[in-house]
Amino acid sequence: MISRFYLENYLSFNKVDLKFDKGLIVFTGPSGSGKSILMSAILALFGNTDSKASLSEVTIEELNIKDENFAIEPNDDIIIKQITQNKTRYLINNQTISKKNLKEFSSKFSSYLHLKDTSDFDSAKIISFLDYLSSKNDKSYKKLLDNYKDIYNQYIESNKKLQKLLSDEKELDDLIEFAKFEIDKISRIDPKVDEYDELKLIKTNLSKKDKIKKILDESYLFLNNSHKISSALQYLDQDSNFFDDAINEVQNIFEKFNDSIASMEDMDIEGVLDRIEQLSFLIKKYGGIEEALEYKKAKQIELDGYENISFEKAILEKNVKKYLEQSEELAKELSSKRAATLKIFTKKINSYLKYLYLENLSISLELKTIDSTGIDSISFKLNDIELNKISSGEFNRLRLALLTARSSYELNTNGILFLDEIDANLSGKESESIAKVLSELSKHYQIFAISHQPQLSATASQHFLVTKKNNISKVELLHETEKVKEIARMISGQDITQEALEFSKKLVFKK
Repeated sequence: MISRFYLENYLSFNKVDLKFDKGLIVFTGPSGSGKSILMSAILALFGNTDSKASLSEVTIEELNIKDENFAIEPNDDIIIKQITQNKTRYLINNQTISKKNLKEFSSKFSSYLHLKDTSDFDSAKIISFLDYLSSKNDKSYKKLLDNYKDIYNQYIESNKKLQKLLSDEKELDDLIEFAKFEIDKISRIDPKVDEYDELKLIKTNLSKKDKIKKILDESYLFLNNSHKISSALQYLDQDSNFFDDAINEVQNIFEKFNDSIASMEDMDIEGVLDRIEQLSFLIKKYGGIEEALEYKKAKQIELDGYENISFEKAILEKNVKKYLEQSEELAKELSSKRAATLKIFTKKINSYLKYLYLENLSISLELKTIDSTGIDSISFKLNDIELNKISSGEFNRLRLALLTARSSYELNTNGILFLDEIDANLSGKESESIAKVLSELSKHYQIFAISHQPQLSATASQHFLVTKKNNISKVELLHETEKVKEIARMISGQDITQEALEFSKKLVFKK
């Protein structure tokens, strides 16, 4: 529930600081006083409307929700803020959140009912509720539903593989030809790991052969006379071993190079260069020799798979048929149990519709193409008239009855409900019926509404009056005496009559 709302600098409001209780909370006031502006500012903190208030904030308590993104645990206080300077920012517990994500977050515990929103009658939503209700009344139902979802998912996966295979089959010749071409392209080169580096080294040595040989020939003049340096060291009584070892090491290096050069004499230089070019092509195309060999291996597996396609197709076709038949049987069983639950649920809604002076709501299960929810779709009719053809007042009352019936099963005692124009343009009798049902619904929800009728206002657990003077709007909580006076104004206008006061007292104290 919202325990506090704070607002600064929004249109005609300079500052608002309100504390709320549980139950039905109603805002009334003369036309143009700012009721809709105030409601819009509250709704903006739940991502439902836009507001340019410099600062607005709600404190929410007693919510049984958990959200790891904002480190929220069940029953933690939640503070949602909106700050507008150069741009509008939203925060949850001082962490920034986008308006879209704010709306998604707040939808876990709040609903905004307005005429353009028909989502409460969405077939999938009603089916989901029937599943919840059926599971609640029949422990075996959840097992049946889980079994259906598992079998149906297997059907979907098998069918997806089959369709992919059938699509591949149409292009099978091209795919086989392409796989063989790719395999042959690498096989003809037949690359070996590390071969490229070895050939590059040979190429480098060949390119430097003549230059190195010339330098070595010149160096041999020194090596051939190195014994003289050894003799000189001995005459000087110095150990010449270090010099002799160094000369031997140099000679060994020179001999190794000469040996490698000798082995290259009969080498096909053009062949080496061509081989390097072939390997360079594979490296450029596949990223490396090992990658090329892995690609070849993958294409070979793919080719083997194409050759087994007929066998795989037969197995998949068999599985698809089996899983579909099993899914259809389970879906029929689900449908039968849903139908029994739907009768109870329809009766419950009609019991509330009687209070709202409506009757003869029928909700039926209609057959549809099987999907993840089964074979059922939901159809609503009020006195044999489809929903899109009933009046807005009838639609509002029907949705209210649906919500009240659902809440009696779900027992959502901490949800927040915002109502838009719920009792506008209604007769006194209809308004009284709305008040009765909202009173019942307020046991499970904290409800916010702008009221146009005295009956609903009299039922409110908290009644706030919105007034405007000198273009400045204010909000105040009304106590019983003030409430009687405001409801009398709603009945008779600015010039309050004694009859209006008497009728107002009856409404207020009858509650």
